[in-house]
Amino acid sequence: MTSPAVPAGHAAEGEPRSSRFRGDIEGLRAVAVGLVLLYHAGLPFIHGGFVGVDVFFVISGFLITTQLLSEVDRTGTVSLVRFYARRAKRLLPAAGVVLVVTALLTWWFIPDTRWKEIGGDIAGSALYVVNWRLAARSVDYLAEDAQPSPVQHFWSLAVEEQYYLVWPLLILLAVLAAKMIKNRTRPALWTGLLLVMVPSFAWSLIETAQTPASAFFVTTTRMWELGVGAAVALAAGACARLPRMAAVVFGWAGLAAIAVSGLFYTEDIAWPGYAAALPVIGAAAVIAAGFAVTRGGPASLLGVRPMRWIGGLSYSLYLWHWPLIVVSTVYFDGLSSYEGLAVVAVSVVPAWLTYRTVESGFRHSAAVSRSTRLALSLGANFTLIGVAAGIVLVLLVPAVEAPGAKTALGAAALRDDPRGDPAGAVVDRVDWMTPDPARATADLPPTYADKCHQQTGKSEVITCRYGDPKGRITVAVVGDSKISQWVSALQPLAEQNGWQLVTYLKSACSFSTAVIETDGPACRAWGANVLKRLQADPPDWVVTSQVGTQARDADGKYTEAAMVAGLRDVWGRVRAMGSKVIVIANNPHPGQNVYECVAKNPDKLSACSFDRKAYDSSSAVTQHTAAKGMKGVEVVDLFDAICPAERCPAVIGNVLMYRQGSHLTGTYIRSMTPRLAKALTKAHLRATYQKEG
Repeated sequence: MTSPAVPAGHAAEGEPRSSRFRGDIEGLRAVAVGLVLLYHAGLPFIHGGFVGVDVFFVISGFLITTQLLSEVDRTGTVSLVRFYARRAKRLLPAAGVVLVVTALLTWWFIPDTRWKEIGGDIAGSALYVVNWRLAARSVDYLAEDAQPSPVQHFWSLAVEEQYYLVWPLLILLAVLAAKMIKNRTRPALWTGLLLVMVPSFAWSLIETAQTPASAFFVTTTRMWELGVGAAVALAAGACARLPRMAAVVFGWAGLAAIAVSGLFYTEDIAWPGYAAALPVIGAAAVIAAGFAVTRGGPASLLGVRPMRWIGGLSYSLYLWHWPLIVVSTVYFDGLSSYEGLAVVAVSVVPAWLTYRTVESGFRHSAAVSRSTRLALSLGANFTLIGVAAGIVLVLLVPAVEAPGAKTALGAAALRDDPRGDPAGAVVDRVDWMTPDPARATADLPPTYADKCHQQTGKSEVITCRYGDPKGRITVAVVGDSKISQWVSALQPLAEQNGWQLVTYLKSACSFSTAVIETDGPACRAWGANVLKRLQADPPDWVVTSQVGTQARDADGKYTEAAMVAGLRDVWGRVRAMGSKVIVIANNPHPGQNVYECVAKNPDKLSACSFDRKAYDSSSAVTQHTAAKGMKGVEVVDLFDAICPAERCPAVIGNVLMYRQGSHLTGTYIRSMTPRLAKALTKAHLRATYQKEG
């Protein structure tokens, strides 16, 4: 974020420029950061405070473009080295300090189960690529219960810095092109800007409609917003010539647009997409109006001293408030809106100290200002410090291995009839467990490393093959992550029994002809594509499971009956092609992230247990209902080996049972392999298992 001391108007090329302090832009920053802070604090009436980031994008696009145009006017070119030196000394020291402190706060207050993820986020934030990490995580079904990262807010700073890798270069190329063809620079600049804005806006509409979760974070859907600010800078001369009353109306209407979007937009709106145009155009209108009028326009409100003070502090406030909110939320096990507001208020203290000692200190340093090499070196060193803080946090994740003594692990510790077995009772502590809670999220079936899962928003079929490639029996594994977890047991069974095991997996997608709420149209299209593949080469068996319990009925309502109908329909089609169906009943959701609970309560594991009655509302019941009376459709239900008692434990046989959400760890699933073999045999898919080693 740059200084709001900008030219009052952009005259035609060759005309003189006057310069004045734009206090209204500083005040607009205050509005933007205020919306973000109050939204993050949890105030109930700021439903759309996230639009403050979009306002920031417009401001930044305008200010940076104004600086670059002024340099073009003075020197006839753009010095990329000096441009990045200014950015480095202005932004990177404060960011580095916040990232180091955030790593320390994470180490002190956040369970080690999250250190690896947060450490990676901190390193990604220091390198300004964290928005792509967050975008990938947003479409990762395994991250369904992931908590916000304390550096998640760095995504918007990453977008800005990535934009500034492109825009100054385009301005330089436009200037050079104009000189080569002996033409005016301004048309070339408009051409370059449109080459950025138009594709970005089009992609924003497409990506937001298809995968809104990732569209929120990626640079390509946001560049047009910074481009709008750049367009105001290019059109500053025309803005300065606006009639006074028109500028007054224009400016206040723009501020009202920001206020309306901040108050009435909600998280249910797919973002950014077309909806972002309201606050973006509103911010542009406020900035544009400020060229033509101050008295009577929004500048009369935005330019008052308190607004300018908050605006000047906005970068440091933005950096500090979110880590403190996230850490406080973890430490106090949640925050009320008033407590969130108190944390935001407290964040003013480190923000002010950082602004005075770090941000302003380096920005106004005579030595740093004189030497671009020193400025770039300063920025690089603070970046490396931030990267190092993230790497150290990752390296601090404890490496705990299970003792070497031979013992019955997981479900192997239970008797053949596990119901009521004391080995499956809830206990408060165990001497050791595997996997360590800090590494539970990495205890996955092989399908993730092998990239066998189709993402949300996409309908193309991805297959992976396991077992015997020449096996006479073909078993198709079809469904979402809840059948994928069983590949940890199905793979060794396929290898020992000579099956060809072929996976058809899509995150958050039930294998059903009904429309589900999560990723509905893409999921239904994927299911139809899978059916075509199966019909072309029918397997002997289709093994499936799912997490979903409801689908959309004819009236547009989501009901269990619609899901049952969709399941019976698709299973009937599978039976019609000659294949038999085995449904592995889903295990219920514990209602919390068990591995995080275990990390917090190593001496009170009972706090991480849950009531066996959770089964009654799980999709296992839906699956049993759908399969009832269908010939050639069998249900395999191993819930008693997952929850032998009235309270379902977090650890059985020294094995931590759950990773993300309701997903079982790969280690516990592998311990269930002998039981799965017996259950499949009972369902007429003959399976034997000999433990290796």
